[in-house]
Amino acid sequence: MSEGDSVGDSVHGKPSVVCRFFTRLGQIYQSWLDKSTPYTAVRWVVTLGLSFVYMIRVYLLQGWYIVTYALGIYHLNLFIAFLSPKVDPSLMEDSDDGPSLPTKQNEEFRPFIRRLPGFKFWHPATKGILVAMACTFFEVFNVPVFWPILVMYFIMLFCITMKRQIKHMIKYRYIPFTHGKRTYKGKEDAGKTFAS
Repeated sequence: MSEGDSVGDSVHGKPSVVCRFFTRLGQIYQSWLDKSTPYTAVRWVVTLGLSFVYMIRVYLLQGWYIVTYALGIYHLNLFIAFLSPKVDPSLMEDSDDGPSLPTKQNEEFRPFIRRLPGFKFWHPATKGILVAMACTFFEVFNVPVFWPILVMYFIMLFCITMKRQIKHMIKYRYIPFTHGKRTYKGKEDAGKTFAS
């Protein structure tokens, strides 16, 4: 392979201006994502605000219902992945060589590990809203549909999917939300010192 044959390289072996621009743009984007990581509440407020702006736009334009339906299905899939454990207990039921969720009081506590962590739930959800918002600027995505049927179908799909997920949670005894670290009470004299 000669100098300059790799993808994104110019004739002289250095990355092209376009390649450097997009690399730098990706680094800046990742830097902003890294800075936003500790601010969970702020991130979700911004996402809910974007969602509200999107809904107002769709309502005022009276169109793009199929885009909204697709966004709802996408968010439902993300939410189900957020509620699901990383390792499905139904697959682990037959084999005893892997970890399982505790089913009795005296078993070892293992924390719930999500298939889709919170940040990886927020990021695609926000990107989905922005893509849907961008689609509302193009008439080609404004497919005429009878929107009440889409709403009813989405509600049915949501109820069926959540019912199945809740049955799965009950059957395998896991709760996808943590309530903080458990505290254990020691003996009554645990706080006394030995110096008397």
